[in-house]
Amino acid sequence: MSALSSTRLLRTALVWSGIVAVVLAVVGGVVGLLVAGTSGLWSALVAVLMAALFLAFTIVSILIANRFYGDPLFVPIFFGAVMGGWIVKFVVFLIVMFLLRDQPWLAPMVFLVALVASIVASLIVDVVVMMRMRMTTVSDATLPTAAEVEEGERRPGDSTGPQA
Repeated sequence: MSALSSTRLLRTALVWSGIVAVVLAVVGGVVGLLVAGTSGLWSALVAVLMAALFLAFTIVSILIANRFYGDPLFVPIFFGAVMGGWIVKFVVFLIVMFLLRDQPWLAPMVFLVALVASIVASLIVDVVVMMRMRMTTVSDATLPTAAEVEEGERRPGDSTGPQA
């Protein structure tokens, strides 16, 4: 059983998203500190951490589901893991937002800007990684060899060749 070709792409996106999250935490923390003091620092750090964790959760759920590649139940497992992960992420996000809503140390505008900047940066990383990755259009398909297909044999789905 071979690994899916998307695994390398997803791991690369995960690593680069982590690097960008660290950079955003430093920049957001400094800007938050300058704009709103200590509460701005913590607001920016919490927002960047939230975005990084929630965005990484999707990639990790796909990587875990990809481990079942080759299993007859791969497709239901894959979509169950991704949709289940999305539902868990959504519920946890709502809970975290309700818990943070009335916190006295939270600077709402710094939090919002840091959260949006983190999400946009993560999307940019995903696009750049996918644009630079060299993958064929049909990367996980295998074609029969010449020894497997005799001359003149017609297979289901062939549109050319001798008629029987």
